[in-house]
Amino acid sequence: MADIFDVIADGTRRDILRLLLDRSSAGERGTSVSHIVLELGASQPTVSKHLKVLRDARLVSVREEGQHRYYSLSAAPLDEVDDWLVPFLGNGTQEQVSTPSAGLPDSAAHAAEVVGRAAASAKHAFETALKRLPGRP
Repeated sequence: MADIFDVIADGTRRDILRLLLDRSSAGERGTSVSHIVLELGASQPTVSKHLKVLRDARLVSVREEGQHRYYSLSAAPLDEVDDWLVPFLGNGTQEQVSTPSAGLPDSAAHAAEVVGRAAASAKHAFETALKRLPGRP
């Protein structure tokens, strides 16, 4: 499987992921390849090539109905990116990000970091699940 960072490094693939996110937030169960082609203004072979890379990275899932394929976002693999990115989200330095755990023994600080990341991930998963419920904005 390709490195997740290599997969999302491509702008067209990021555009596809953004489109699928927007469509799922709007309550869509999947987006057809033809709609992706239309929205991006890219050729069908180009979009198909990028969708294959995204499928292989498990960032999208596909549902087949006859000859049509409908793609949906599968954001779980992005947790690796999230885990890598979180330490950089402070005001610049890792030291500033870890200030709340200053004074804690190393094992407690590590445990606090792990629990914090798990809580953030759970919050994201919960909010995403709520958005997918019928009748929810």
